[in-house]
Amino acid sequence: MVSFFINFYRFCKLVFIGIKKDTEFRYLFFFLSLLLTSSTIFYHKIEHWELIDSLYFSVMTMATVGYGDFVPTHNISKIFTIIYTFLSIGTFVAFTAKIVQFTLQKDNQKTPLHKLTSKFKNKNP
Repeated sequence: MVSFFINFYRFCKLVFIGIKKDTEFRYLFFFLSLLLTSSTIFYHKIEHWELIDSLYFSVMTMATVGYGDFVPTHNISKIFTIIYTFLSIGTFVAFTAKIVQFTLQKDNQKTPLHKLTSKFKNKNP
């Protein structure tokens, strides 16, 4: 359980750094939040699911998990889900790739080899 909280803290820290320093990450985060919020409200209003169930379905669809415990029953919901799936999966993958990129950059900055190569680059014009 402790490792969960440590990893959650690291994730939150990376998100905060990304929002603060990277414009592309900021847009991805905003669009991801907009997608989740709008889809949650849509499913809550149209399918009459509880808010937590609507959010759960939106996240599971976005992450391509799709357990099948919730299924859209109205035609408009099915059409919305098709469009939402195309938009959200791409955004989720791009957001995840940015998180991985930040993690790798952060790890590379901590290695002694990175410090050595940066010193070498500073000495040679």
